Formats: sequence, structure tokens, C-alpha cells
Amino acid sequence: MDMNRRDTLGLAASAAAIGALGAAAPAAAQMGARRLGSKEKVAYWVATVTPCDARGMFDPGAMKAVMEWHQKCGADGVVVLGTSGEFPSFSVAERKLVTETAMKHKGNMNIMVGPGTPNIVETIDLAKHAQSVGADGLLVIPPFYFNQPPTEGLIHYYTQLFEAVSIPINLYHIPGTSEVAITIELLKAMMKYPHLAGIKDSSGNAEGFAEFLKGFPELNMRCGTSNNLIPAVEAGMGAILADGNMFSDKSADIFKTYRAKGDWKAKLNHLRAAGAMMRDHHMGANTYAAMKYVLSLRMGGPMMYARTPYPQLTDAQKASLKAGLDKVMQMPAA
Repeated sequence: MDMNRRDTLGLAASAAAIGALGAAAPAAAQMGARRLGSKEKVAYWVATVTPCDARGMFDPGAMKAVMEWHQKCGADGVVVLGTSGEFPSFSVAERKLVTETAMKHKGNMNIMVGPGTPNIVETIDLAKHAQSVGADGLLVIPPFYFNQPPTEGLIHYYTQLFEAVSIPINLYHIPGTSEVAITIELLKAMMKYPHLAGIKDSSGNAEGFAEFLKGFPELNMRCGTSNNLIPAVEAGMGAILADGNMFSDKSADIFKTYRAKGDWKAKLNHLRAAGAMMRDHHMGANTYAAMKYVLSLRMGGPMMYARTPYPQLTDAQKASLKAGLDKVMQMPAA
């Protein structure tokens, strides 16, 4: 039954997106200054989880609470339906509902949405939907499953996307998961579009990230791993951090302190120490369930659960994570 419904939704999305491809005015024709999608480049976006209830279904009420929590903590922005948001585990219809719910509760935060899929039709459909509900930008993973398609094919894929929407687009470099790298050559090919805003580099590769920073200073070359946060900030770039799910306040403090010309590196070291302490208490728990559980504890509820195929936490894992969080909360302030 679920598969039939999903097939029906996919056919409907395909028809809509194909029509959109023909109707959209070429984005390349819109001349003007580069549009990065945010007023500041050196800013903190949290790569938010997508909260689910005990049945594994998306929980709109919990999403509202999560958005309000990140704003309270001082996040500059939120990335919805990225890797931490378990985006491949949700249908097209569900992803639209997640996006709409986040946008209703965006407050004054900058919102990026991940519309990426392995096929261009659904990616465009989700991208156009995000644009229609007011998203500030997109974070678009390359088409995954086919390991490293030729650059020519990736250029064609992204060209169709850039021609279909006009909001700022960021390319998502996470080759360890997607098996498809964002390359210098691909970025250069997309530079003709003024709404190429930048990237998120979640590779963790310091040398590769340095090449991105050197080659594209006019873009926002955001890091997605804390090991590259210092060169990112020193180069005037931002960050999209999964650490923000457990420690949004500590992540936000790094950027608040930077803007106040304070010792922001001490704040970063504090975040890293908190993360290391939680890893010591991980007990083999899957990342998504662990992030959601710790976030639930920090928020004071509602409880959030992982989406299948990932398992829920055992009682022992919950107890260990709570013990780790208790130790983190007793750490002296940075």
C-alpha cells in the first residue's frame, strides 16, 4: 500500500516538474549582483533533525518546538532536510510538509531547504516548492547512488535546477555519503548563475576545503565539520553544524563572540570538548536517534525518535547519553 501511494505521488511530482521545466524563465537571464541568500556570510546554521513520533511519523508539533528552541539559542539559520534531517527517508509529500512546517516557525532565522534526490524531476519539484513557501535558499546534494557521474552529467543536472528556480543555491559536498564529489570544475561551470551562493563542505578534508576557500572567495563556502571551522571563519565564511542539534547555544556562542570580537576560538574548543564527552557516552547508538534524544532532553520535550531504517535507543544507551549530557552541563563556561 505504501509503495503504491509513493509511486502515485512520484508520478504526480514528475508531471508537475516536467511542466515547470518548460515554463520556467531561465535564471541565467536574471542579471545582477551575486545573491548569497543571507545578509551575513559568517553565520551559524544548524543542520536540524526532522522530529518523528514513536510511530516514526513526522511530528509537526515537535518541529515547531525545535525551531523555537534554535531561535532561543541564537542560531542565525536552520537547514531543513539535510543529512541530519534524514531526508532520504521521507517521501516527496512528507518533505513538503516538513518544509512548510519549518517555514511557519522560522522567526527571524534564515532557512535553507534540502530538495536533493537522485533524479532531477523530483529535485526540481521540491526546489520549486521550497521557493514558493519563502525559503531563503537551497542546499542541494548531487544525484546519489550512481558513484561519481561524469562532470558533464553533473553540470547538466545542476543547470536544469539553476534554470528552474531563482533562489540562492548551495551545493552539498559530502562524498563519503553521497559518493559524488562537488568539484572545482563543477563550481566554475555554475558561476555564471548569480544565485550560486556557495557550498556546504562536510567532507572534513582540510586540504580540499582550503582549495574551495582559495578558489571562490565571493561565495559562502560553509564548512560542515568543526575541524574546518577555524579556516572557514578566518576566511569570512559560515558553517552548517550538526553539533547544533545537541548544542545549539554553544554553536551560536562561537559566532556571537566572533561578531563581538571576542575569543571565539575558546568557544569552539568548548563545543569540541562537549562533543567529545558525548562521544564517550555514545555506546554505539545511531547518530540520528542520539541527536534527537539529547535535543529532547535539552528542550524538556517533546520526545523525538529516529526514522526507519535506523533503530531506536536502548535503555542503556539513553542512560549513558543522559549521563554524558549531565557532565557537559556541569562544564565550566568557556
